[in-house]
Amino acid sequence: MKRIFISGCLLLAAPTLFAQTDTSRATSDSFYLLSPVEVRSLRLSTRAPFATSNVTAKELSKQNLGQNMPYLLNQTPSLIVNADDGLGVGYSSLRIRGTDMTRINVTLNGIPVNDPESQGTFFVDLPDLASSTSTIQIQRGVGSSTNGAGAFGGSINISNLEQRKEAGAAVSNAYGSYNTWKHTLRAGTGLLKGGFQFDVRLSKMSSSGYVDRSSSDLSSAQLIGSWTSKNQATNIKFNYLTGKERTGQAWNGLGVAFTDKDNPSTFNYETALDQQGRRTNTLGQIDSTHYYNNQTDNYWQDYYQLFLNQKINSNWSLNLATFLTRGKGYYNEYKNGESFATYNLPNFVAAPGDTLSTTNLTRQLWLDNYYYGTVFSTSYVTAKTNFILGGAYTRYDGKNYGYVTWADYGVPLDYRWYNLPSFKGDFNIYAKLQQQIAPNFYGFADLQYRNVIYTINGFREAPTMDISNRYQFFNPKVGLSYFINNKGKIYASYAIANKEPSRDDFEAGLQEQPKPEHLQDFEAGYEYRSAVFQAGVTGYYMQYKNQLILTGKINDVGAYARTNVDKSYRAGLEITTGIRPNQWLQFNANTTFSRNKISSITQYADDYDAGGQVSQQYKNTDISLSPNTIVGGSLTLEPFYKLTGDQHLYLDLLEKYISRQYLDNASDKMKSINPYALTDLRLRYELGTKTFKNISVVVMVNNLLNKKYENNGYTYSYVTGGALTTENYYFPQAGTNWNLGLSFTL
Repeated sequence: MKRIFISGCLLLAAPTLFAQTDTSRATSDSFYLLSPVEVRSLRLSTRAPFATSNVTAKELSKQNLGQNMPYLLNQTPSLIVNADDGLGVGYSSLRIRGTDMTRINVTLNGIPVNDPESQGTFFVDLPDLASSTSTIQIQRGVGSSTNGAGAFGGSINISNLEQRKEAGAAVSNAYGSYNTWKHTLRAGTGLLKGGFQFDVRLSKMSSSGYVDRSSSDLSSAQLIGSWTSKNQATNIKFNYLTGKERTGQAWNGLGVAFTDKDNPSTFNYETALDQQGRRTNTLGQIDSTHYYNNQTDNYWQDYYQLFLNQKINSNWSLNLATFLTRGKGYYNEYKNGESFATYNLPNFVAAPGDTLSTTNLTRQLWLDNYYYGTVFSTSYVTAKTNFILGGAYTRYDGKNYGYVTWADYGVPLDYRWYNLPSFKGDFNIYAKLQQQIAPNFYGFADLQYRNVIYTINGFREAPTMDISNRYQFFNPKVGLSYFINNKGKIYASYAIANKEPSRDDFEAGLQEQPKPEHLQDFEAGYEYRSAVFQAGVTGYYMQYKNQLILTGKINDVGAYARTNVDKSYRAGLEITTGIRPNQWLQFNANTTFSRNKISSITQYADDYDAGGQVSQQYKNTDISLSPNTIVGGSLTLEPFYKLTGDQHLYLDLLEKYISRQYLDNASDKMKSINPYALTDLRLRYELGTKTFKNISVVVMVNNLLNKKYENNGYTYSYVTGGALTTENYYFPQAGTNWNLGLSFTL
């Protein structure tokens, strides 16, 4: 009767959430061995000589109360997060070892997610992805070969296709500060007669945001259908995932200005933020007291994924997938005093002798794209050998166009002033071999060839500028691992990665076209694991050639360009520690100490007095937004573990420290984000009953000590009135805020 009831729920589209299995106590290599076939070709086992972090559904569920995926990964090594809305519900992102999302490869079930043109990943387009995610592997550095954009700081491999053999259902709800809501329903039939199985998830998230007019209205749905043969040798899966977001625009930040005549010892940008109001948002401002009420970002995205997994015999298996990602959306924004020339229109003649060159208007900037292709891998596995041959061919067809939807005068109704198509084809093939050379001694080799064809038919600011480039990259990786008494592991690796410029680099680099980037990554480490104590240390040296860096230089259409820097590097030491002396106490910590340097760079500032730009050269200077120290830590207590039976009460204390981050490459303290340390408190209560497998209550208090801090920003400078003026823009984050979550699992 229960299975009939759950099947009926599916037909009525009233799903609920599964309980997640806690795999944290499993053996260290089980994460890889139990990973779905769709992702195993991209994941690394503990025998591989690379630095990885594995995150399970259980870990995600502990604080999945409305924030986007980056904030749920905040405790992993070398990772820092940021958000426009000050909460992490709307637009949010992360950096690994100082590198941003345009340099971090993201795959979903082995299929590339990064936008082929911007090369970024926008988790706001995948609301509540964590609620149906079973496992995540984060590889720091180059890592192993993957599909899609090049991994220059790390890769994030997400799996969300897990299906339980038993029927199940659950509901999860959360509410918190700034009117933050999260609702999740999920259900599954379990394995039915004939080998069929169906799972579905519905999610709704919303928030007013900490920053003014940074609200979020997010929704998503997922449907998985699969068939498995009687002998379990053949499995076919279809995954449909859709997400829709509407967020208030808050990406300008809050500005603070100073000149070269100001005293650095008395300058405190946080005082200026307090005086303006840390929640202030100037985007969409019509006049001193009024704001445009529809200054929004609107986007929806559909993922269609079809997988065939075939076990050929006890050693050989095959995976084949095809996918289509359909995305469409627009920025809706108010613009004050726009020039008619910008929109390819003549000046407006209001009356004889009265000619107007500017107007106020509202406009929509659209993206309309199809991203599709096929992914394949075949693997041969024995006790000593693991060989994988895989790759992908993907194609991106995109359109960029814009409408003027309203103007004071001089613009036709729904006037489209640009319509620019683009195309990108990406083919890669790789071969990976992990081989036992001797007892406890393993070798790893990984060879990848990647061919990219990129065509852009004009840009908004330069519609006649066409780009047509082809890149061919060879990315080899090699390494060794040696195990000591089944508890210790020593490893070392060398990897090469290459990466093509993004659309923004081409658009801003019209005077001098950008070159592809090249990275050599040297890594070595030691890990120790026992039942009570775990520790690890990884040393890395990432040497860049032609890394693209913002310098403040503008091109002939006024856009700020990233410029290739001849030599730069990131070098660091990552230390992880875990102690569990008994059943009721656990401590985990990770620390990264690093140096992130550019050998030589010239930075530019606009000269409004004399025209043109002024420049200044810097030697051995810090790379922007790359802190030298990152610390994460957690302390977990279960004070009543002997008395509670099927009940469990956990108290988690979470810490995060980020050292100073410079907003540009001058290593100037006045153009920086102050260091900050945060404390979060989490209370979890879990109960099992005859009716429910699990009842869970989570109370999360973020920023417990109410620290004022900012986690992202940018800067630019200009000469005016004989002084060099600098404007820093910061993204203030919320003070103490809370979330309460309640879930029931059948």
